Amino acid sequence: MNIVEVIQDQVIKGVKTLYGADVAPEQAVVSPTRKEFEGNYTVVVFPFTRAAKKKPEMIGEELGAYLVQEVPELESFNVIKGFLNLVVADTYWAQLVDDIYEQTNYGLQPRNGRKVMVEFSSPNTNKPLHLGHIRNILLGWSAYKILDAVGYDVVRVQIVNDRGIAICKSMLAWQRFADGATPGSTDTKSDHFVGDYYVRFEKEFRAEYEAWQETAAAEKVYEAEKKEELSKAAFFKAYKDKYFNQYSELGGAAKEMLRKWEANDPATRTLWERMNQWVYDGFNETYEKLGVTFDRLYYESQTYLLGKQLVDKGMDSGTFYKKEDGSVWADLEDAKLDHKTILRSDGTSLYVTQDLGTAHQRYEDFGVEKMIYVVADEQNYHFQVLFEILKRLEEPYADGLYHLSYGMVDLPSGRMKSREGTVVDADDLVAEVIEEARLNSAERDTTADLSEDQRQDIIRKIALAALKFFIIKVHPKKRMVFDPKESVDLRGQTGPYIQNAYVRIQSVIRNAGQFDLVAASSYTGLNDEERELTQLLFGFPQLIQTAANEMDPSHIAAFCYDMAKAYHKFYHEHSILSAESEAARAFRLKLSMAVSNTLRTGMDLLGIEMPERM
Repeated sequence: MNIVEVIQDQVIKGVKTLYGADVAPEQAVVSPTRKEFEGNYTVVVFPFTRAAKKKPEMIGEELGAYLVQEVPELESFNVIKGFLNLVVADTYWAQLVDDIYEQTNYGLQPRNGRKVMVEFSSPNTNKPLHLGHIRNILLGWSAYKILDAVGYDVVRVQIVNDRGIAICKSMLAWQRFADGATPGSTDTKSDHFVGDYYVRFEKEFRAEYEAWQETAAAEKVYEAEKKEELSKAAFFKAYKDKYFNQYSELGGAAKEMLRKWEANDPATRTLWERMNQWVYDGFNETYEKLGVTFDRLYYESQTYLLGKQLVDKGMDSGTFYKKEDGSVWADLEDAKLDHKTILRSDGTSLYVTQDLGTAHQRYEDFGVEKMIYVVADEQNYHFQVLFEILKRLEEPYADGLYHLSYGMVDLPSGRMKSREGTVVDADDLVAEVIEEARLNSAERDTTADLSEDQRQDIIRKIALAALKFFIIKVHPKKRMVFDPKESVDLRGQTGPYIQNAYVRIQSVIRNAGQFDLVAASSYTGLNDEERELTQLLFGFPQLIQTAANEMDPSHIAAFCYDMAKAYHKFYHEHSILSAESEAARAFRLKLSMAVSNTLRTGMDLLGIEMPERM
């Protein structure tokens, strides 16, 4: 058992010995002591007042004396009202450092033989990856790394939304307006090239719609369909989708293209394959920049017909019911989810239908016991419905479903809009952050002795650390604003700030030359900064488990920042290589090495590389 588990166990025994009462583990809470008080861990004694029939202060004194006597690792205690603060002996912290300073896998758990799937990214093939996708990708990748760290075998998948009316809009615009242009002929990154035609379609459609509004036909529609005293501007703003489906020439052509695709028209399928491949090539370039890979790709064009077998199963079991028009529904009112359509009256699938089938297919493919879906919070209701239906169908993996829901990402300039072409492309954002990192590096000029390739690699690592950390440090459920300039600040709560602590340690180790660490065993009297660092190190394994349990990588980000901040303070207040004794020098080198390895592991869980120089 570690020191926290030992303390908790002895608290339970102590209450039994002192007061004859049984205490449940959840009542014997042991938490880190607040910084303004003396101590390392605190026990709240208020839950024991009824059994002890004494004031909290008296219980604290009696229980503290018992713990110090029974737990050799405890040195002393103090009581502040109902809080028992315990001081762990320096010998315990010194032994911890000695145990872990060379471990490059400290905090990681052995394989547990269990398998989990993480679905993330899952873009559409009508536009390039953008800032919103970056948050999705970074959360998904970090979720994979954290689950892997606690022992799971993790399968990384995405489902590419490669069919539908949006894709046909890009295809139609290319047919009509490209004049045979290709990504190569225009020197345009291939997914950006396709995305430009999606924007072009919307531009042409808006122009068509605006022109139509001035016609007699539009006036007739306005007079016939307005249900209240709406201005023409307000009416036509709300009427756009109906116009697309009923009157638009462009809308009709796009829908006709979709019908041809569904009918396997050779020419349509050939164009679809060609343009999708352009997008896939572009996506892969972006994934490579971000250091992301997948084990399996699923395509909506291959999965949209899945699910109908589960619909039959649901009909047989009474989970679903059929209306007179032939549509299939699920009554989820008892789960406060209303009635949900599962199949349309014409027998065609909806998103929930294909997601039912895809989940079942993935279980057949990999036998996973958990499925983590990284999808924006706009889809919260969809996943509540999906998970509830799979439970009612008694699918064997239904209890292991989790929606890692996250908030939208804005820029200082405001919200992005795909159709208007105001979305910040992922590639452009990465390039901007790299440029910010390059400017910062040029101002410091600390890598002038390195080759150009080495300098560019360092700049890349700093930039990606800035981007990734700035996004991951925010709790997934919170909406956030990404500021490229703020993200590369070496003094704030940023990735480069943490990298700087790691680089500082590498410099110390290089400057130490050949060193003997044997004397560290005789070091006594740790200072406050050394105790803070060792206590942070101690908590790292449990922190990874907490991040895995809650599917929240921001725990890891906060830890790495706290560790870097504590090390910077330690470095400024205490000499390492010119320490007051050989024992202090050796211990501080060991401590630095332990911090270095732990920072590297923690940042790797966020998908962030650590440079040796910066």
